[in-house]
Amino acid sequence: MVIQCALWRKFKVQHKLVLVKDVLYLVFRHAHPGSPYVFGLVGVDHDLDFPEPMPVVGISRSARGYCITLVLETMKTYSSEDGLTEEALVTKLRMCRYHHLFLHLSLRDNASGTCRWGEFGAGGLLWGECTTRHFEWFEGNPVTELLYKVKELYGLDDEVSFRNVTVPSESRPRPLHLGTATQIGAIPTEGIPCLLKVLLPSNCTGLPALYIRDLLLNPPAHEIASTIQATCKLMSSIKCSIPEFTCVASAKLVKLLELREANHIEFCRIKNVVDEILHMHRSTDLKEILKLLMDPAWVATGLKIDFETLVDECEWVSERIGQMIFLDGENDQKISSYANIPGEFFEDMESSWKGRVKKLHIEEAVAEVDSAAEALSLVVTEDFLPIVSRIKATSAPLGGPKGEILYAREHEAVWFKGKRFAPAVWAGTPGEEQIKQLKPALDSKGRKVGEEWFTTMKVEDALTRYHDAGGKAKARVLELLRGLSAELQTKINILVFASMLLVIAKALFAHVSEGRRRKWVFPILTGFSSSKGGESLDETRGMKIVGLTPYWFDVSEGCAVLNTVDMQSLFILTGPNGGGKSSLLRSICAAALLGICGFMVPAESALIPQFDSVMLHMKSYDSPADGKSSFQVEMSELRSIISGASSRSLVLVDEICRGTETVKGTCIAGSIVETLDEIGCLGIISTHLHGIFTLPLRTKNTIYKAMGTEYVDGQTKPTWKLVDGICRESLAFETAKKEGVAETIIQRAEELYSSVNAKEVSSGRFNTQLAQVGSEGAQLLSNRTQAGSLCHKRKPTNRMEVLQKEVESAVTLICQKKLMELYKQRNTLELPILNSVAIAAREQPPPSTIGASCLYVMFRPDKKLYIGETDDLDGRVRSHRSKEGMQNATFLYFIVPGKSIARQLETLLINQLSSQGFPLTNLADGKHQNFGTSSLSVGSITVA
Repeated sequence: MVIQCALWRKFKVQHKLVLVKDVLYLVFRHAHPGSPYVFGLVGVDHDLDFPEPMPVVGISRSARGYCITLVLETMKTYSSEDGLTEEALVTKLRMCRYHHLFLHLSLRDNASGTCRWGEFGAGGLLWGECTTRHFEWFEGNPVTELLYKVKELYGLDDEVSFRNVTVPSESRPRPLHLGTATQIGAIPTEGIPCLLKVLLPSNCTGLPALYIRDLLLNPPAHEIASTIQATCKLMSSIKCSIPEFTCVASAKLVKLLELREANHIEFCRIKNVVDEILHMHRSTDLKEILKLLMDPAWVATGLKIDFETLVDECEWVSERIGQMIFLDGENDQKISSYANIPGEFFEDMESSWKGRVKKLHIEEAVAEVDSAAEALSLVVTEDFLPIVSRIKATSAPLGGPKGEILYAREHEAVWFKGKRFAPAVWAGTPGEEQIKQLKPALDSKGRKVGEEWFTTMKVEDALTRYHDAGGKAKARVLELLRGLSAELQTKINILVFASMLLVIAKALFAHVSEGRRRKWVFPILTGFSSSKGGESLDETRGMKIVGLTPYWFDVSEGCAVLNTVDMQSLFILTGPNGGGKSSLLRSICAAALLGICGFMVPAESALIPQFDSVMLHMKSYDSPADGKSSFQVEMSELRSIISGASSRSLVLVDEICRGTETVKGTCIAGSIVETLDEIGCLGIISTHLHGIFTLPLRTKNTIYKAMGTEYVDGQTKPTWKLVDGICRESLAFETAKKEGVAETIIQRAEELYSSVNAKEVSSGRFNTQLAQVGSEGAQLLSNRTQAGSLCHKRKPTNRMEVLQKEVESAVTLICQKKLMELYKQRNTLELPILNSVAIAAREQPPPSTIGASCLYVMFRPDKKLYIGETDDLDGRVRSHRSKEGMQNATFLYFIVPGKSIARQLETLLINQLSSQGFPLTNLADGKHQNFGTSSLSVGSITVA
């Protein structure tokens, strides 16, 4: 209803009559789920929560497999991905909030040769997914016809063109199957540890988290994964501060600029985006990261942009916005203020257009408003103030005259409000003449506002003049803002690319920070060598992960059982219940997936080949809606896995064929093992079907592995370690007892087991040899590099910069002297270098500060200092800036060897800087005692 009213007002002003159905059509055309209504946003003083755009989805079938086409009406783009498996396609549908779904008639031609699609053979899983949603059939060329449907759906002209942003996917690994994605928590699933939550800090959400999720579900090509890893390694090693990385949804940029509805807030945000790109370009440390991010941004946007072009265009956009938009820190557009008029009146009337664009563009309009405001003040003073003075001079008991000048917000007017102020006898006293001029105040429809509100003709004329001047000024401001939108729309590809690049940068910096905190490592990524040919230096046949931990364990907070997985072929894995088989498979799957995406992995070291697919099958449940038992569902998933597996695949199957009778299930499992062995993929098949070891399997590269057990106090207990051999002990009775099953049931079960297996028991118990696997400790290599300057060096230009230079110099001298005492060093030049790094406003510490002892100085806006030390600099900076007025506080920090030295230097700096005349806010902290000395060698620190 609000939307309709807004549209009606707009059309009324333009003297057009529009039918209700036309209004609704326009609303539907410009606003739909995933594309909110933005009309009028250019003139308001708040931001718009813009969701991810919802595509129109078309699904078809080709000779290569299933094909999905996504069309974004907001972005005017489309992309197609062919050769998908049914499971991968269903995964994409589950994770996609789409506007409309179209199914191509080619889907009806399934393997069974029947038009009753989904009832027989392939297609059942997809059909079950689609039948729960609304969809329409279409035919013809899948892309051309879908684009026609989109234009018809949104009422677009035939001349509107859509840009193809499809990125070649021949060398990319296959998208994750639904089962794989849910079982490792790439898609949040109840009861499954969420992989996304451990890849990023808890405060990193929104667009960066969506990018990481999409990358996991659709792993990149080997070249892009290698680039992402190289970027992350650089991010892990830099010492300089990093930008905040402003994240703006691409769809929001496109729609606001296209409809000319970007307001000054959005322009400031766009300037932040391009300025942060330029910041990275000018920084010695960050420039290489910026270059590396070009290819991942290309894959994410489908836009191929040259590096120099990106920098040049960002400079143009930043300069153009800077020329037009009123930025923070400028103060040449103050709200009008007069003593006899309530301040809220001018605040409400002028805040909707002042502070949007620079004054030089609206000087004439501002001058007219200022003149009208002054005239209004004079009239109010002449017509209302004598009456107010008369009332104040009248001393009367309760019930005497009352009156004051007030702002009637609802009517946007300044009127006199009073009662009992008319004199009983007119005697020519001060104020009587003004009282005679008063008349009842009227609203916009000519109705009397109330018995107590009054105005005069001169005041009404002055109000009209002021409102007219304000309206012209606001119209001029909106005209300039819309003109700037039109200019920037010509650079929309650059803006979309730059915003996505910053989203990726923020996501990767956050991942590196969390990975370092969890003590994860970067794996070695290799290509796959052919089993028939020789290996090159960068190719390998197998995968080796040393010190692997479950991804949901935080090694930095406690102990976890580490496993070494050296996989050159297919494993058949056995082990007791609760022995860690499922956890091992999830951990291997997650580590392999993270590796081929270019991320850090939960291990001490890892060598991971570039798999063309990572597939994990865990327990299956029945599907009553599809009329399938749990075993049917399992067979359907295994069929898909086997049909999609190659010699470059990783296949992980947990407790195979447990949903049917033992003998036939064992035989099916054995046949599947033979098939995977012949394919030559890497993988693990875990099972409790011990009869598989007696089958005459025709395998060449399959070996047996087990989850180890040990005897402690006469009981068999799991060690959760991967060992060679076979484990036939299931610990079923122990598990049942642990879970509270009645003792009588367990005793009877043991009797039945003894009677059935009397022959095996009498021949002796099977003992599994356990091998203790040691893990080599990882060596930490430290690269002592000078932190590059974020910007070109220049002479300080304001008081804060001068203060920062003085503090940096004083801190350096104080630390130098103290460290010479601590290390008993005679010659200062022999000391290593202690680098000072500045963190400007809207910047944050780099990941290299995580876990490091830091000494820092905070420069408050009031020119006072705060001295502190911490092992969590990022958290401390955020904490300081969360306080009122501290949002733009800047910092200077040093990394020092150990908390003991950091605390001593903190106490020393507080006392000595205070004695040198620097204003400090935490003088009380200077009373702390020294906290001991460090045993670190002198070669680990320097003062510069």
